[in-house]
Amino acid sequence: MAFACTIPAVATVQQDDAEVRITRWDFPPGAVTGQHTHGWPYVVVMLTDALMRVDNGTAISETRLNAGQAYHRPAGVEHDVMNGGDVPMAFVEVEFKRPDTLRFG
Repeated sequence: MAFACTIPAVATVQQDDAEVRITRWDFPPGAVTGQHTHGWPYVVVMLTDALMRVDNGTAISETRLNAGQAYHRPAGVEHDVMNGGDVPMAFVEVEFKRPDTLRFG
């Protein structure tokens, strides 16, 4: 189930190639992404302090996050993300299209 909201978050794709999709998301207060499912594992890095609300279809959670804080999720995550605060919220999302080919070092 998605949040009942008419304010869309603004997605700005910064890179989209065979390996990754990097998207900056900007949310005015109350804005939402809309219900969606991630096809790839991904990492989120917060650009602002935020109160993030997430509707996963069965429950709604609220989490306070700080600028610079990061988290990751596996492929298959389904949710709707909302800026639950009264100031703009922004983050960068990096989706890994071929996680089995990642090499470090």
